[in-house]
Amino acid sequence: MTSISLSATATGKADAVVVGVYATETAKGVKGVALAPGAEAVDAAYGGTLAKALDLLGASGKDGELTRVPAQGDVKAALIVAVGLGKKPGKGAGLDTDTLRKSAAAAARSLAGKAKAVFALPAEDAAQAGAIAEGVLLGAYAWEGLKTPRKDAKGAVGEVTLVTPAAKQAPVKKALERAVTVAGAVNLARDLINTPPSHLYPATFAERAQAEVKDAALATLSIEVLDEKALTKGGYGGIMGIGKGSAKPPRLVRVTYRHPKAKKHLALVGKGITFDTGGISLKPANAMDTMKSDMSGAAAVFSATLAVARQEVPVNVTTYLSLAENMPGGGAIKVSDVITMYGGKTVEIMNTDAEGRVVMADALARASEDGPDLLLDVATLTGAQVLALDRYSAVMGNDDDLRTRIVATAKAAGEDMWPMPLPEYLRETIDTQSADISNMGQRMGGMLVAGLFLREFVGEGIKWAHLDIAGASFNEKGPYGDTPKGGTGAAVRTLVKLAEDLGSGK
Repeated sequence: MTSISLSATATGKADAVVVGVYATETAKGVKGVALAPGAEAVDAAYGGTLAKALDLLGASGKDGELTRVPAQGDVKAALIVAVGLGKKPGKGAGLDTDTLRKSAAAAARSLAGKAKAVFALPAEDAAQAGAIAEGVLLGAYAWEGLKTPRKDAKGAVGEVTLVTPAAKQAPVKKALERAVTVAGAVNLARDLINTPPSHLYPATFAERAQAEVKDAALATLSIEVLDEKALTKGGYGGIMGIGKGSAKPPRLVRVTYRHPKAKKHLALVGKGITFDTGGISLKPANAMDTMKSDMSGAAAVFSATLAVARQEVPVNVTTYLSLAENMPGGGAIKVSDVITMYGGKTVEIMNTDAEGRVVMADALARASEDGPDLLLDVATLTGAQVLALDRYSAVMGNDDDLRTRIVATAKAAGEDMWPMPLPEYLRETIDTQSADISNMGQRMGGMLVAGLFLREFVGEGIKWAHLDIAGASFNEKGPYGDTPKGGTGAAVRTLVKLAEDLGSGK
């Protein structure tokens, strides 16, 4: 596991030292690089020719580009890693924290197997130092799976020293503490998502959540788990209906965080389908390859709640994890079945592969009874979202200002989200003769139809937003920026920032 500390100088011994470089171009069109703030001591120890050496190696300074240089002179490291930061900001403008976060992540990922590294990137204030620290911890993440340990395996970079002239300032120290907590939450969500469904199913997910809450050892944090008997008795027909086809019964987990000075109450609901075959409406075989990640919403809301609690944010949070396995067993729900949801509303099931909205609806109805000031749900809900927005998460809701605020908050947190509408003309497509509502409607605009379905279960007068993270939750390709291959932990940073803003009265 990677640890990180602060220092005012870059003179300590290490296996590698990381510096930043800007892309430059002369009036005659000659391209090159210039060293970014933080690299001065390293350049001096190198003999003042580091930028020239990087130019000779073809460094361009573009965002995230890595150029390795063997150390020389008085540099107390075997290796110098220069990471591109793009064009130098204009006069009076600071470097974008998202660029710093992603560049630091790329550099940290490249240092797998190194025991010690020094990061001498531009870290002139708390925001920049926090972004670099967060990037390092996100970039150093690696899922080792269940492989037999190998002697030659490269672990993540061990000890990282973050160089900043403001190392002794309280805001910088606080920013580092926050980065450790938030990145830890993102990486917990990644671990949960990457865990195979043979090991993570509703009961074991609930047990892991209980263990994490116990380990946090916070009097402000508590957890309750409803098993299949309690769910049946409580009238949770949606969760039980979807879970009937599996030999592994569903669970509903309720996590509560209460702060003595809180003035606002945030409720979170996460979709936790630990594996999705599509049920009777069976998916094609190759569409199941990433379905262990169909619980990413539950992983996100749970991990974010832990981060909020550990930071003692002055806001109350109630979080629900709707956990089920969607399987086509003999007891599975059928197309045209009608189920009674929590709260009494009836739903005709016209596609058992539209299961996420069904388990989420029960939790939304229950969360509404808590009377929150703000209700958010997070789910890998629709393939339509992936087709429309790819890596961007979609934000829908019953309040336009809230939707706009969430998108802006996501950007500030370093995540990509996009506002989407809930057109009223699509609402009639989920009407049905057999029940109050159908779980399927018009195919075109399927992402929006799913949002309209969820809206039906939100209590009157409650501000609500729905985050469809289907495209952002799991990365099947190679790592990039601060995003690894596999589970990404999408939405965790945004949820934490929203809770912090709510706690501060924003």
